[in-house]
Amino acid sequence: MQMKFPPWNTIQLTRRGRLALLVAGAVVAGTAVVVPLLTLGGKPKAEAPPATLVIPEGWRAGQVYDAIDRALKLPAGSTRKSVGKAGLKLPGDAKGNPEGFLFPATYPLPKGTTPESLLRFMVDTADKKFGGVPVAAGAQHNAMSLHQIVTVASIVQAEAATKEDMGKVARVVFNRLQRGMPLQMDSTINYALNRTTLRTTEDDTRIASPYNSYQRMGLPPTPIDNPGEEAMRAATNPTPGDWLYFVTIKPGDTRFTTDYATHLRNVAEFNALRESAAASQSPEQSPGQSPERSPGQSPAQPPASSQPAVR
Repeated sequence: MQMKFPPWNTIQLTRRGRLALLVAGAVVAGTAVVVPLLTLGGKPKAEAPPATLVIPEGWRAGQVYDAIDRALKLPAGSTRKSVGKAGLKLPGDAKGNPEGFLFPATYPLPKGTTPESLLRFMVDTADKKFGGVPVAAGAQHNAMSLHQIVTVASIVQAEAATKEDMGKVARVVFNRLQRGMPLQMDSTINYALNRTTLRTTEDDTRIASPYNSYQRMGLPPTPIDNPGEEAMRAATNPTPGDWLYFVTIKPGDTRFTTDYATHLRNVAEFNALRESAAASQSPEQSPGQSPERSPGQSPAQPPASSQPAVR
C-alpha cells in the first residue's frame, strides 16, 4: 500500500556528532504533544505519540535496513529482502543499489508503514535534495554523473573530521583522480570489510575488492555510506587547493599538504601521539583499545609501502 507522508521539506534533518544515535542504533522517538482523552469512566487517557526513525549522516545501507527492521518490529533481514520490490527511483548506474540515496533525516512512522514505503520515502527525499541545480551543475563541472558525485560525497562524509574539512577532503579526492593517483582511502576498505576501525594494516590494503582504493584506480563502484547535504555541497563545490594528502593529528587538527615529505612528518606526529595515548590509557580500557575519537575521524597508520595512506 502506498503511504501518504508529509511533504519532504517538513522532514527534520539530522546533525553530525550525535554520538548517542551512533551507539544506540535506530532511534525511535515521539514528537507529538501528548493530549489527554476522556474515557467513558471519566479518566484521562494519554494518546501515544507517533514514532519517528532517525537516520544519521554517514550510515551505511545495511545500518539503515537494520534500523528499519527494529523500528517496525520486523524479523532481521526483512528490509534488505524488500529492496528489490520497493520500486526505488534510482539513477541507472546505481544498478538497483540504494547505497548513498537513503537520505539522512528523521522520518515519521505512521500506522501501516512498510519497509518498501519507507525506503521509497528516503530515496524520493534524496532525489529532491540531490536533483537541484547546484548538484547538477557541480556534477557537470566535474564531468561526473549524479551517482559518482554521491560516491565522492560519501567518502567525504566518512573521512572529514569536521564540516570545515569537508571541502578540503573533496578537493584531495578530485586532485588525486585528476593526477591518476589511487585514492588510498581507509574508509573504502572499511566498507569492503564491513567494519569501522581507526587502523588499516598493510594486509588490509591487499584485499581483493573493488572497494580497495589502494590498489584500484578511480572511485569505488558505489557510495560507501549515505551522505548528508553538507558532504554533497563539498563534493559539488570543493575548496580550491592543490592538496594530495591529509591526516587528522588530533580532534580539531587535520593537516592537508601537497608535499609527501611533510605528510610523512605529520603521520609520524600522529603515530607518536597515538602511542603516547595508548601507553597512558586507563585501567578500564582493554589492551589495544584506541582512545575515543569523534565520528568521522579515523586516521590510519600508513602501510609500509611507497605511498602512505591519504590521511
